[in-house]
Amino acid sequence: MRFSYCTLATFTALLCFALAIIWGFKPDLLLWLWSVEYSSAMGLVARRNAALFLAVGIMFYRARHSPPSVTRKAMTSGFVTGCFVLAVLGFGEWLNGHAGPGILLAVATEAALGLAFLQIRHSSLKQPQASI
Repeated sequence: MRFSYCTLATFTALLCFALAIIWGFKPDLLLWLWSVEYSSAMGLVARRNAALFLAVGIMFYRARHSPPSVTRKAMTSGFVTGCFVLAVLGFGEWLNGHAGPGILLAVATEAALGLAFLQIRHSSLKQPQASI
């Protein structure tokens, strides 16, 4: 299935906004899903995580209509790298018994988003660029 950059960026922004709200106000919900015990230290990290998700969501929402460019490529490359690193870390935490099977939902989402953005990047490289 092929997506446009606008569609994928909008979906990513909405997902990041939802995660910002959950991490900011109900982090125990995601931690419960991952079979990780909530603590005040986890709450501190979760609220800081919420701010990062909010920032990423704003970036993708604001850039959703941007044409292929060096800036869009840099933003996408950073996000793809983050997605794949998070997926590997999550899978490793599950294998090591530090998180329950619920974390595999996050792993699958991160891997799918990373692959989708790679597909967008690959398809945008094939399209002829408009000259100014």
